[in-house]
Amino acid sequence: MKFDNKAPIYIQIMDKIKIDIINGTLKPGDKLPSVREMAVKFKVNPNTLQRVYQELERENITYTQRGTGSFVREDSDMIINLKKEMASEVIENFIENIKEFGFGNKDILKIVEDKLNEEEK
Repeated sequence: MKFDNKAPIYIQIMDKIKIDIINGTLKPGDKLPSVREMAVKFKVNPNTLQRVYQELERENITYTQRGTGSFVREDSDMIINLKKEMASEVIENFIENIKEFGFGNKDILKIVEDKLNEEEK
């Protein structure tokens, strides 16, 4: 995974795990790899991954069983809400960025519509 200098690494790793939950790579009830395994995978300090796991638990996305590890919560509503929140964040960033080019709302809708129609072909 390549990290972007614009956001803290732990947030980027959290987003990657959230995406894996949303797209079903990580399913409800799945055990997350250990902090050490994930630190090696992402080539980061284990303390960074410890923070990731703490934040995911604080956000009620995962839970920890002492001596066993961290697991994805078995809550379909949480996954639906997570998907909506992440989609909203992506859209907000897109709109903010494209408005910097001078596009108005109608122009933005037209660009998106054209792109979606292009993908259907």
